[in-house]
Amino acid sequence: MSKPNLTRVTLKNWAIEDRPREKLLMKGASALSDSELLAILIGSGNREETAVEVCKRILASADNDLNKLARFGVNDFKKTKGIGPAKAVTIIAALELGRRRKDSEVKEVKKISSSRDAYHILYPLLSDLNHEETWALLLNRSNHVKRTMLVSKGGIAATVVDVRLILREALNEYASGIILAHNHPTNNCLPSEQDINITTKLKSAAKLMDINLLDHIIVCGDRYYSFADENML
Repeated sequence: MSKPNLTRVTLKNWAIEDRPREKLLMKGASALSDSELLAILIGSGNREETAVEVCKRILASADNDLNKLARFGVNDFKKTKGIGPAKAVTIIAALELGRRRKDSEVKEVKKISSSRDAYHILYPLLSDLNHEETWALLLNRSNHVKRTMLVSKGGIAATVVDVRLILREALNEYASGIILAHNHPTNNCLPSEQDINITTKLKSAAKLMDINLLDHIIVCGDRYYSFADENML
């Protein structure tokens, strides 16, 4: 009895319009899936899988979440068969370019009119971190950002916030308003008891100096929680 033909189907065997590079040329980048775009970056797969199949597994390891994928390091990508240092670095570089593009868009924001405006400024600073950081936006009376300052860095679950440090810098900048912000690497946007306590403490202390705490924003990937929007201030 003859053995069945187990020849692997490669990208070259696909219809031209289904190959990632050709598909992009014919239909534009927006027509490609995330795995197809990644496949163009890595160029080839392994002996058992096409580049697209390899990239589907890479995405699955990040729960198909590009924000989570952006936190991967070289060793994280190398866990996928067929991905070596060179391919890993290529993907990381592409994700960093995407982050910088987002950052350049943020520079166009001149005035904070809503929590969404603040989030756009904070997103490139906090969205891809594997640890917690706390930042503060110091605003003038017209709600223009005078300064963006790093308050503290912490671990996976928490960071220490020194209210005195924030107020000292706010006074030095003659700021009239403060927007506090930090990230949740777990992507759970709900505030912790500690988040609520530090918000109350900073609001009370700032009020004594005629400075308003306008919001406290928790960044969790492509979502955020606003204390002001939720009437928590």
